[in-house]
Order: sequence, then structure tokens, then C-alpha cells
Amino acid sequence: MPLSRATPRKLLHLRDIQVRGYERADGLVDIEARILDTKTYSWGNHDRAGIQAGEALHDMWVRVTIGSDRVIRECEASMDATPYNVCGGAAASVQSLAGLKLGKGFMKAAMLQLGGVASCTHLRELLQPIATVAFQTMHSIREHNPGSSEDKAVRTTAGIQVALLNTCFAYDETGPLAGRAAAKTTTDI
Repeated sequence: MPLSRATPRKLLHLRDIQVRGYERADGLVDIEARILDTKTYSWGNHDRAGIQAGEALHDMWVRVTIGSDRVIRECEASMDATPYNVCGGAAASVQSLAGLKLGKGFMKAAMLQLGGVASCTHLRELLQPIATVAFQTMHSIREHNPGSSEDKAVRTTAGIQVALLNTCFAYDETGPLAGRAAAKTTTDI
């Protein structure tokens, strides 16, 4: 276990989030995300006549289809389990994300579209991991097609993607990873 030993405790709520990135035969990319919430105990719920321990409280899916430009072509949601009958009406709202680009400012733009009562909190929660997995999937595609014009356009001379510089501790442009990549580049010349 990577964390320190926990104080004795009782598990009450489980949330599983799965996100998958697919390269489609037509050259587009699908990112599918699922959120599944369950409880370890049964409890009363008016709309569903109760929810049993282990039964899905939330079971929701979002699929985003993007091109190599990371612009959303299509977006759909499915809400297989919700706590209230009315919740399913929020699924169609994600279609409004079509046309947005996954990149800087995406979350802010998406919240303008889906914030508050315009959509569902749980569908919105899937957007950040969808964006992250989209970048990882696009990276995987570039790695399988090295030397492509898109691959060359996103790299610095140090071998680190421009979009990643200064986005986290590891990609500090003055840090050891960038220094190591720069040193490798100069020794390769």
C-alpha cells in the first residue's frame, strides 16, 4: 500500500472512474469515460424504491470523438443509473461540447456550456480525465507514427512537447528532465 497505515475505518462509498482512449478506423479518436458509484449499505430512495448495498447509485458514460486537431466532433452521454428519475434529462446536454477544442481553456469553456443546472455534476466530473486521456491517446498515436508532420510540430528541440513545458514539476523547463533531454539532443548532433 503506497499510503501510510490508516486508522481503523469502515468503507461506505466507492467511486470508480474508467477512461479509455481508442484510435478509430476512420482516423478519429474516441475517449470513453464511465463513473460508477456504489455504497456498502442499503438506503432509502423515493424514485428507485431504495438502493441496495453494491447497487449502482450512479452509472454514467460519456463518449467524446475528436480529430487530430483535438476538436470535439461528437459527444454523447448515457445515464444507466441515477438517484432520481429526472437525472437522465441531463445526458443530452453534453452534445453542446461539439466544436470545443481539448486544450488550454477547455474546462472553462465546458463549464460555461454545462455548468449549474444545464447538466449533471457527475458528467462534468468526467471531463477532466477525458481531456487528460485524449492527450495520452494522441501521444500514443504519434508514437506509433514517428516522424509524421504532427509529431515534429509538437516537440521542442529538447525532445519535450511544447505543450507540456512548465505544466508540472517534471516538465519544468529549467529542471533535470528538460536538461537531460537537451543534453541528449546536443550529444546526438
